[in-house]
Amino acid sequence: MTTSSAAERAYETIRDDILTGRHRPGAMLGEAALAAALGVSRTPVRAALVRLQDEGWIEIYPKRGALVQGLSPKQAAEHADARLILETTAIGRVSTAQRDGYADALDESIARQVEAFRASDVRSFIDLTLAFHRGFVRAAQSEVLLELYDRLADRHRYLLFALGDGLLERCEEIIAEHRELTSCLRTGDARGFATALRDHIGETAHVDTPDPSLTGLFAVADGAGR
Repeated sequence: MTTSSAAERAYETIRDDILTGRHRPGAMLGEAALAAALGVSRTPVRAALVRLQDEGWIEIYPKRGALVQGLSPKQAAEHADARLILETTAIGRVSTAQRDGYADALDESIARQVEAFRASDVRSFIDLTLAFHRGFVRAAQSEVLLELYDRLADRHRYLLFALGDGLLERCEEIIAEHRELTSCLRTGDARGFATALRDHIGETAHVDTPDPSLTGLFAVADGAGR
């Protein structure tokens, strides 16, 4: 295995462990322990940790290790704002002729979400949920909107896994909310979509109200439905 491929594998594994909650905020990760667990040298682990620090998931302390970072309430609120703006903006750009086709695809996703919920398969349910919401942005056929949205994927995944058992407890509600969002897409109800999505994101991300400094962003998103 080359150093670059070992570093990529180390990055993917450590990142996944952070996003899924195996490495929780406040945990100190040591290079030696990570290298032993991954079966690689310290060099690729070090490269992976630098990359994760650049992304904001850890803070490296020389000779001590890497401290796992979570998302603060402010960061969660910022994430909610960004998703709301991108998804509602995208919905307003879906042509009438294409609505049913994209809505049908989302209905199929919801059917798979139900199967994952019944199997208590949290990872599959989260993967399907991420793809479901991405589907609204993809429907706009805007490379820029999709690129921006994809940058939010890790934070979205982290927040969903952070719900723990609460996610499965809320699965039926989440699925019902997904059906409502899909119905809004099918009928072209952009304002209804914005309202439903705002409530949905707030519940799922544990964000009851946006950060006071970000209320203007929510207002912009609300305006997209008018």
